[in-house]
Amino acid sequence: MQGLDPVVYREAMSRYAGHVQIVTTEHEGVRRGVTITAACSVSDSPPTVLACLNNTNPNNAVLFESPHFALNTLAAQHQELANAFAGFGKLSSEERFALAEWQVLATGSPVLADAITAFDCVVTDRKVTNTHTVLFGEVRAVHIGVREPSLIYLDRGYRTL
Repeated sequence: MQGLDPVVYREAMSRYAGHVQIVTTEHEGVRRGVTITAACSVSDSPPTVLACLNNTNPNNAVLFESPHFALNTLAAQHQELANAFAGFGKLSSEERFALAEWQVLATGSPVLADAITAFDCVVTDRKVTNTHTVLFGEVRAVHIGVREPSLIYLDRGYRTL
């Protein structure tokens, strides 16, 4: 049985709306953040989320090694920040983090001060697949921001909801 053509799969997934988030950590003095849409709740007992990160980006190594991460949910006004953390503009990590205000909750991971919500997590498991690593994190603290329109990625572009 032949596998599904990756081009067809990516076209189908482009029609799957995803909330835009930045996953962040600070580990051994290195800060890293990356824009993702592959994240979700796993359970509320204990409160757990997951985030999927591309294995091919060597800069993600700090996220794979860190014992903690934060999942920062973006609002409509965060499109420029989402682009920066997605690698557009080729900004350094320091330049990316300088675009916004960050705070620390329980684990030491950077939490976006004006995120719609953020989940500060300790890593409980990692699952490595062919192209991505799935981080599972038990939520140790949350930031609940102002309720405002969310930044969504759909049809290869940003939308708001």
